[in-house]
Amino acid sequence: MWTRSLAVLSLIAIVAGHPEAGAPAPVPSTDEAITHALNRLTFGPRAGDVARVKAMGLQNWIDRQLNPSRIDNAAVTAKLARLETLTLDSQTIQRDYSGPAMVARRERQARAAKAGGAGGAGRVGGDPESTSAPRQPQEGVASTMTTDVQRKDRQVIADIEEAKLLRAVYSERQLQEVLVDFWFNHFNVFAGKGATRNYLTEYEREAIRPYVLGNFRDLLEATAKSPAMLFYLDNWQNTDASSPGPQMAQMTRNGRPPTGAPARPQRSRGINENYARELMELHTLGVDGGYTQDDIVNVARALTGWTIQPREGSGTQFVARLHDDQEKTVLGHQLKAGGGQNDIEQVLDILAGHPATARRIATKLAVRFVSDTPPASLIDRAAARFTATKGDLREVVRTIVTSPEFFAAGAYRVKVKTPLDFVASALRATGAEVRSALPLARELREMGMPLYFCQPPTGYDDTAATWVSAGALVSRMNFAIALGKNEIRGVRVPLSEDDAMALKIGSPEFQRQ
Repeated sequence: MWTRSLAVLSLIAIVAGHPEAGAPAPVPSTDEAITHALNRLTFGPRAGDVARVKAMGLQNWIDRQLNPSRIDNAAVTAKLARLETLTLDSQTIQRDYSGPAMVARRERQARAAKAGGAGGAGRVGGDPESTSAPRQPQEGVASTMTTDVQRKDRQVIADIEEAKLLRAVYSERQLQEVLVDFWFNHFNVFAGKGATRNYLTEYEREAIRPYVLGNFRDLLEATAKSPAMLFYLDNWQNTDASSPGPQMAQMTRNGRPPTGAPARPQRSRGINENYARELMELHTLGVDGGYTQDDIVNVARALTGWTIQPREGSGTQFVARLHDDQEKTVLGHQLKAGGGQNDIEQVLDILAGHPATARRIATKLAVRFVSDTPPASLIDRAAARFTATKGDLREVVRTIVTSPEFFAAGAYRVKVKTPLDFVASALRATGAEVRSALPLARELREMGMPLYFCQPPTGYDDTAATWVSAGALVSRMNFAIALGKNEIRGVRVPLSEDDAMALKIGSPEFQRQ
């Protein structure tokens, strides 16, 4: 009897300890495993990082990275303090930064049109600022004011570009920064589309960053109700066909429409499917997620009435008179008539809880952290974890980055770095001092990855096929040489063997992580 009990207990212990049963596999502690984890879970190891992680224990280090609030990040916070627009709300950014620039542009266009109508003698292309005649004093003052307004307008994007690079290089909460970049691309918005730039700072700060290790349903809702997403994918124009018109087209209190909105009130355009389609195809279910065109239309109908508040940059609101309040069916679920703003809550619940969403999110995270073609066994476990925890992203990431597949020999050095990964890892490897990150942002544009300016809603891809080409490798080599020779403005590398380090950074081995 006692012998049988021992046998049963032993069998239970064996089954419980098997990775397929849900117990975590032991995390290896070799230097190779630590270097691999540092390459994937950070923007690249710094000098001494391997020894520091080894002293702490790799499992403990991963646990800390999965709980970033426990990590002191005062150093990078101090570096960000000079970037004055990072803490501003969208309304302030529009009022004090982008708004005056738009007024100045309209005034220049008006002056140019007037000069053109008067003959525009001595002017090139009717532009009053291109005249060869001496400027009057008041014109010089206006020019100075215009230059200052333009500088402030550019500062908003410059600040978030610089902040992203400084965090990638200096933050101690490295996994959080990797995930902010990952989820921003998953829920991408394009800074070059009209008023989107006014909302961009607030979008990353409030709709992405707080949720990267939280609940997926919360992240989905935060992005869905962000003015950045509503404007970028046109849901602010998505209205019931019988409604009087999009709320964004109504005049504001000061008599002007919000930046990027139509200049005059318009008739309703009715249903706009742009966001509904991307919500299902990109943000949740995936292109093979089992939805139909009817589902897209019904999701779009459920999202009618969610628009941007008429006061510039002041958030979103539900406008009942713009909402299609009739019965709808989404993926077999009935949304009863009269649901009002609860329709969007039901849609997000349906999509966030769908098995296809669990698999899509698991696959994308496995591609980011393991390989461009991750093992099906890992995707299955990560998707199961997503479902079991109702979308707890911390636990899904934990499942992936502590898995045997993550530490398998075949996963080492198989991911090609994106330009952002490459630049940040080079700076971290060299111990570079970054006084201004704006020249680095220009380097990224040269490499084909302008920060916040990815136009398609897919965001920037992180697979090798996107980034491997002869031209891309030449750009990276040029950057490596310039960095090693301290020829990049605002960046100082404390190296004595610059050429040797430049060759190392530009090598094919350094391109992979």
